[in-house]
Amino acid sequence: MSGLVVMINKDRIIDTFARLLRINSPTFQEHEIIEYIKGELSKQGFQVYIQEYGQSANLIARKKGTLFDCPTIILNAHTDTVEDTSSIEFENNGIHFKSTGKTILGSDDKSGIAQIIEAVRVISENNIPHGTIEIVFTSAEEKGLIGAKNLDTTLIEGKYALVLDCSGPVGNLIIAAPTHITYTMTIIGKSAHAGIEPEKGINAIRVASEIIMAIPDGRIDEYSTANVGVINGGSATNIVPKEVVLRGEIRSHNKEVINGNWDFLTSKAYEITDKYKAGLKIDKTIEYEAFRIKEDEPFLITIQDAYKRCAINPCLTITGGGSDANIFNQNGIKAINISNGMQSVHSQDEFILLEDLIKGAEVVLEVIRQMKELKE
Repeated sequence: MSGLVVMINKDRIIDTFARLLRINSPTFQEHEIIEYIKGELSKQGFQVYIQEYGQSANLIARKKGTLFDCPTIILNAHTDTVEDTSSIEFENNGIHFKSTGKTILGSDDKSGIAQIIEAVRVISENNIPHGTIEIVFTSAEEKGLIGAKNLDTTLIEGKYALVLDCSGPVGNLIIAAPTHITYTMTIIGKSAHAGIEPEKGINAIRVASEIIMAIPDGRIDEYSTANVGVINGGSATNIVPKEVVLRGEIRSHNKEVINGNWDFLTSKAYEITDKYKAGLKIDKTIEYEAFRIKEDEPFLITIQDAYKRCAINPCLTITGGGSDANIFNQNGIKAINISNGMQSVHSQDEFILLEDLIKGAEVVLEVIRQMKELKE
């Protein structure tokens, strides 16, 4: 372990994390946790702004730097949990925090919040020289990066963001994530009495099943996937079903692959519905765009150097999932998502090792310190 770890107050970060876990903050119910965070950051000299956007709110905080000509760093995590944790039960056995009840733990992403809060506390109480620090805690990440999509980027000045929202032991740096398309496909058939005159109907379920068999599914290639995840349709066994709604997705790091598969999917769907004389409506949403950080990117090199100074071997990783980093990159902010120790997230087996909770804060602290070495 690096000598820097002594600067992290182990008891304090554990207490902060436990306090955060006890605040229920499912998507669109983040205001209580935002108020708690606002109080903690205000104590460290941050100017804090709450950006309301209708469904919820984002927290944006800024502390002016003490170093001249040092790039601003944005620190990011999200405040919502994937489900309600009002009945949470957890243990800290000296090795890990773990859910012991019937809910998730919520380390996704309260561990990231605790690590950021602890790092800036250490900066403040030790008068460590630093550039301007901006903290962006988004809401509604779990429902499709909604807080990040509604973030007013005119309120932030930084062009480099460290995102703490990747599961796994501390050490992974996400340098690429895919474009994510979701779609809703409505197949419109014709109802009829299934026992008396089925030939007068058009069975939307049968049409839908043929479409599902024809369109891309599962692993397309090393960096591309497709899935039909939701099917709704039919009303009774004695009625030829008139309508079926399919909801699915396509993801890829390659723009040509995702566009090609989308064109194939839509053409096949229209071909099959035309064959059965059924109707078809397709609605498409681009949830987020792909990004890839070049290995010679100065910000990436700065982060890698910070890891090495913490005696951690950084591992460059490509993911099939999305995060607020996708939205930051879409908005011209160079963002890198890092693993911060949370494991088995979105399940009752969720846990985080105390060692990783502390290591994550150490990494954040050292990235802040190393920003002075970043040459723009």
